[in-house]
Amino acid sequence: MAGDVILAIDQGTTNTKALLVGANGEIMARASRPMTLAHPQPGWSEQNAEHLWASVVAIIEDLVTAAPGHRIAAVAISNQRETIVAWDAQTGRPVAPAISWQCRRSSDRCARLRAEGHEPFVSERSGLGLDPLFPATKLAWLLEAVPETARLSAAGALRVGTVDSWLLWNLTGGQVHATDLSNASRTQLLNLRTLTWDPDLAALFGVPLDMLPQIKASDACFGHVAAGVSALAADIPVHAIMGDSHAALFGHVQSAPGVVKATIGTGSSIMTTTDRLVRSAHGLSTTIAWGQDGETLYALEGNITVSGQAAAFATQLLGAADEQSLTELATSVETSDGVVFVPALAGLGAPHWDDQARGLIAGMTLSTRPAHVARATFEAIAMQIVDVVEAMQADLAHPLTEIRVDGGATRNTFLLQLLADLLRMEVTRPDSPEASALGVARMAAHALGAPLRAEDAPPLRFTPGMAAGQRERIRRGWRAAIDKARPTR
Repeated sequence: MAGDVILAIDQGTTNTKALLVGANGEIMARASRPMTLAHPQPGWSEQNAEHLWASVVAIIEDLVTAAPGHRIAAVAISNQRETIVAWDAQTGRPVAPAISWQCRRSSDRCARLRAEGHEPFVSERSGLGLDPLFPATKLAWLLEAVPETARLSAAGALRVGTVDSWLLWNLTGGQVHATDLSNASRTQLLNLRTLTWDPDLAALFGVPLDMLPQIKASDACFGHVAAGVSALAADIPVHAIMGDSHAALFGHVQSAPGVVKATIGTGSSIMTTTDRLVRSAHGLSTTIAWGQDGETLYALEGNITVSGQAAAFATQLLGAADEQSLTELATSVETSDGVVFVPALAGLGAPHWDDQARGLIAGMTLSTRPAHVARATFEAIAMQIVDVVEAMQADLAHPLTEIRVDGGATRNTFLLQLLADLLRMEVTRPDSPEASALGVARMAAHALGAPLRAEDAPPLRFTPGMAAGQRERIRRGWRAAIDKARPTR
């Protein structure tokens, strides 16, 4: 593909981004559009599915206009995972808002299935515990709560899928309804051993199999761009799809156990590849990293529901001008003075998995100042990741040596130094922040037989430096506050 470029779309929760990536791995152009979340009821989180697609159309036009001399060899898609879209196959219109991965509306359904004793079976087949993060119970809710879904399902005209499937359907003019193994593994409907939709899981959740997308390898040719749906020329292949965290892991050019990838954005995904299918005994998910060259690679993952978003929340709560001001406030004090913030603002994810947990700020005294709360916020983001990494080490029974980070929150070097200090592990950040888009571009280039050259710029490195006593005080305070945030314990 010498002289050609790959258009890599990264559709995320708070932004839709895209890159034009050249054959040498150079970013030729980039574009971005902000996205919004709606919270119509406490615990609910949703997005307008048509806006998701419109944002992709807009950034495609931006890039085609910005780089008119380049021939696009393929489109590649990385996407926010676990967000679910349902649409009418005949009109192509969504029948409900896209239910976000953060949404808790199916909490009661998860609790009921757990009380009925189904969680071991679900976990054994899908690798995922019963939590409203995952789409299966969201789909069950949609089929019951939105009358139009039942009508369309009965007529064989309902299509459902994660965001990648929705974008693919639109890019191909409604010709292709498909997903990749990485996204399918996050639905709670995929059998990790057979790599197919599991009829028993589908029956348990009440999800008809005929509405689900076809599953393909991550490096497959998923179809071709239809004429007139965007500024792209017709017949360009869509040649790779990956969930954003999986794409970021691939973007770090890392597939051997011992190194952990942490994508720190609205929430966080901490993932490491495994040489086999590993069942977690410490609150992590078993998932598929990707399917490539006819092989399937597995991974262990911990998902944190509110991570970088905690800083945005604290910025508003404390009346800071922006997150940079919050950082300056946090660094104006040497310690949090015993203050602990648990950002369980949408429950707790891995490794605790408690959707009834609620956020709290503990340890305040008359000497507490906004700066202490600000510092406690960044400590909380780091400590949530520490909890997951320690669970990984316990599951794998061998030490992890390095954590590689990406995502919007990793622009904050204070946070990354705290993470290194609290993990007692080196943290590295690549020169380019667009790990997901670059990762899926690499997957597409490999599929086209023209692998991209690796990044030349050295990563930024953070090494532990905090005194042991201070580190242990933070860790003890965090553990005690976590217990207080969990009313079900």
